[in-house]
Amino acid sequence: MRVGILAPVAPEGIGGGYTLEREIFEQVLECAETSDHEFVVFEGLKGSRAENKRPNVQYVSLKGALAARAYSALRNIAKRRTYWWEKRWIGDILKRERIEFFLGTSFEALTLDIPFLVIVWDLQHRLQPFFPEVSSGHIWQRRENFFSQVLRRAAYVIAGTQAGKEEIQMFYGVPSERIRILPHPTPRFALEERRSAPVELAKYKLPRDYVFYPAQFWSHKNHAGILRAILRLKEADNLVLPVVFTGSDQGNESHVRQLVQSLRLEEQVYFLGHVSREVLRALYQDAFVLCYLSFFGPENMPPLEAFALGCPVVAADVPGASEQLGDAAWRVNPASESEIAQALKSLFYDKAKRESLILRGKERARRFTGKDFAKGLLGLLDEFEPIRRCWPSDPGASSIS
Repeated sequence: MRVGILAPVAPEGIGGGYTLEREIFEQVLECAETSDHEFVVFEGLKGSRAENKRPNVQYVSLKGALAARAYSALRNIAKRRTYWWEKRWIGDILKRERIEFFLGTSFEALTLDIPFLVIVWDLQHRLQPFFPEVSSGHIWQRRENFFSQVLRRAAYVIAGTQAGKEEIQMFYGVPSERIRILPHPTPRFALEERRSAPVELAKYKLPRDYVFYPAQFWSHKNHAGILRAILRLKEADNLVLPVVFTGSDQGNESHVRQLVQSLRLEEQVYFLGHVSREVLRALYQDAFVLCYLSFFGPENMPPLEAFALGCPVVAADVPGASEQLGDAAWRVNPASESEIAQALKSLFYDKAKRESLILRGKERARRFTGKDFAKGLLGLLDEFEPIRRCWPSDPGASSIS
């Protein structure tokens, strides 16, 4: 088949979505040479052809007359104002290039007129519609319109866990056989066997034994849970744990900063903003623990990154977490500051427990990689090919009378 795929469009500041999109894209291209399919990469102003030349990979640029329209649309996708399939001219380009199947690895960048695969990150607008990032303005309705259209039309829908698969079936009635489970892969950068240089963190002048939380400032990320837990430890146990936050502001950072002030935790909390990947690696490696308390699931990337980089993990016990994390993380109720505090206190004083989590985490991190995910996608292309060859790739070659 002639398979289309969009070069990554998610901005780096979006966090885990950026990491996941690039990981899948790069691994698919690396595995492409083992496939019998042809791949067509649609790229924009910053192409990737120079670094990803493959014999069965072709690149189609969206530059020139289409560039302004294309990147305006793609920027809007990242901001969730519009979707790729709503732009008629994109479908025309796919037909012109005789695309027979589209790999939808970019969030909300799909087509409805050509067979496609979609990866579902979450359906939290259905599960927790009270969070403003999935409900305010027209966001809830746009997400609902998107998933209602796309999931029912997809040839394959990818979920990361059985919990995620059941949510897709429950909310959108997609047949079980069209939903396939491919766990979130551990990013390659985290699996690199090397120690980051101390100079990466020197400028921040961070204290030892800090609690690390890399998460954009959305309300569902639950920064408040960490803050209230460390206040509890300070007041009840005289245990002062520093906290390091990284991530871009998505509208909730001022609220978190105000909470820090009201709880009088200014001397314990560090806001680093968006950091480079090298700094991120170093922060994981030097942290006492990753405390990842997002109310959203069913999968999250930072615990996998922490596993690979030797950082023990305390994580929210949301639906899907047990499948993704197994016994490699200490799972807590993200709404319970006492549970969070107890987990942090226990790991601080119990070095054997901490080392046990680190060992189990490293093993868990290597369980499913980006290459495994890419091979899973290529296997689905092989599976679909006998179906797709039942009609021509040239839309003008035949017609229904």
